[in-house]
Amino acid sequence: MQASKIRKFLIGSPLASEHQHHQLIPKWKALALLSADALSSTAYATEEIIIPLALAGVALMTMWSMPIALIILGLMVIVVLSYRQTIAAYPKGGGAYIVAKDNLGNGAALVAAASLMIDYTLTVAVSVSAGVENLVSAFPQLQSLQIFTCVWIILLLMILSLRGVSESATIFALPTYFFVFSIAAMIITGFFKDPIPGVVPHTIFTDNLPEIGLILFLRAFSSGCAALTGIEAVSDGIPLFRHPQAKNANQTLMMMVAILIGLFWGLTYLVNKFGLSHVEGRTLISSIALTVFSDSVMYYVVQFATMLILFLAASTAYADFPRLVSFLARDRYAPRQFSSVGDRLVFSNGIIGLSFFAILLIFLFRARTHFLIPLYAVGVFLSFTISQAGMVVRHYRLREKRWIPSLIMNATGMVTTGIVLIVIAIFKFTHGAWMVIALIPMLVYMFHRIHVHYTMFARELSQSHYDMVIGEKVTEHIVVIPISGIHRGVMNAIRYGQSISQDLRICFVQTDEESGQRMKAAWDAKFPDRKLFILESPYRSISEPILKFIDDVSKENPAEFITVIFPEFMTAKWYHQLLHNQTAWAIKLSLIYKKRIIVTSVKYHLTTT
Repeated sequence: MQASKIRKFLIGSPLASEHQHHQLIPKWKALALLSADALSSTAYATEEIIIPLALAGVALMTMWSMPIALIILGLMVIVVLSYRQTIAAYPKGGGAYIVAKDNLGNGAALVAAASLMIDYTLTVAVSVSAGVENLVSAFPQLQSLQIFTCVWIILLLMILSLRGVSESATIFALPTYFFVFSIAAMIITGFFKDPIPGVVPHTIFTDNLPEIGLILFLRAFSSGCAALTGIEAVSDGIPLFRHPQAKNANQTLMMMVAILIGLFWGLTYLVNKFGLSHVEGRTLISSIALTVFSDSVMYYVVQFATMLILFLAASTAYADFPRLVSFLARDRYAPRQFSSVGDRLVFSNGIIGLSFFAILLIFLFRARTHFLIPLYAVGVFLSFTISQAGMVVRHYRLREKRWIPSLIMNATGMVTTGIVLIVIAIFKFTHGAWMVIALIPMLVYMFHRIHVHYTMFARELSQSHYDMVIGEKVTEHIVVIPISGIHRGVMNAIRYGQSISQDLRICFVQTDEESGQRMKAAWDAKFPDRKLFILESPYRSISEPILKFIDDVSKENPAEFITVIFPEFMTAKWYHQLLHNQTAWAIKLSLIYKKRIIVTSVKYHLTTT
């Protein structure tokens, strides 16, 4: 009862299935919920470009960071236009898994699913880590609590997500718009401030261009592609929109990319204008805010807004990851528990699973964004490429109206994202991308084995080859009742056993001769006509003699069932149960995989407090 009250307080009262349509959200909420990941990437994408270029000095950063940002923005436009085709073709939800499964087969679909699952998990870990880093930039004294803070933020986001899509979207909306307006205000203010002179690059770089320059350029580009994370979220989350869903999703996608382009370009412009570089212990967006607003209230407003959007960027993953895993579970590639809808009409098991793996990443990578980013982009661009390849095949296969321009658009997206994927895999391989490259085939193999299990499971349980005569009875049903003494619980168990069989085998484990004699005397006095099997236990084990006795009974007639009844008593308070021996639980666990063994309990409820 107490657990039920706590659950109700944290995630709210259960919602009836007919309220599902009330969980659909309007565009202004969807923009906040599904674009938080993409918009929050502006908080670290420019910094990821600057870090490799910082080796060559501020002047080279100024020379290259803007062209790199421009290329990334061009790539962004191509990807968004490609996903508009996906939304039109799959108005009920066109994530990479669905598109690949429909057009490329199960193998490509599972690769896309594995990529997206890694992407969504990293979204939570990266966003929360970056948010806490911004908090630490403003308040350095919190650095020792960085990992602890990240874990609690993830748990809070998990609880908010468990409350339901509509309610969590309302909570997430205000911080998203607060971030957009805060950064826009900083960009506009910075635009009118006087620039700061740059620094000349070191001669080792100027004397060895373009060789070193090309490497730095491609490394910076591969890092900056983190700005594209989260773009696919809108096409994955079409079922969350109010009707007409496809139209609302397309409009939301265009609004999201317009804001994203403005913020990303504006922040990169300010970095170049003021000659800012990466400073250990301070995020680049913190340096920009400090340069534009000095140590004023607005500096802390920007830091607070950035921290919030980074925390809430995880909401995109919490909206899409559980839905993706539910699709896998529906197709029998993931545990079926992930297809279950919880009390609040959300996929609760998926939300909890995502939180667990995100927390694991926080501990493994010490909540450092720069360590996690190299793992990020591989899964993102692999899912981009597979999704666009699926759309190319679909256009060519169906050849609907205006299919050629659509095919060209998706083919352009496929080739572009494929090239970027190769660049990222090469230049980020030794920085951690190898882990994602290795993990994806492992996940695909796991999906395959789960599918094989469910297929064989269904085949084994099929009734088509099973013949049973209606009314057929078990001929040699034996009941085994292990007891530790004679009490009311034992009496009830014996009475129940007699109702289902006349062949009762009641056994007692004798750990020493004196206890056996006492039990034999008490038993003969109470049940003089019924045999008690005394089991020897020279090493004082209780479980082993009982399990051996059950095996021996089973061998008498291996074709028939044996019911094992455990007399148990239940204390009035749950914590009182901790004061009593739980041997029966250990024996039950050992019997789970025994064939033709039926295990049951006859409980006697105590009233004494």
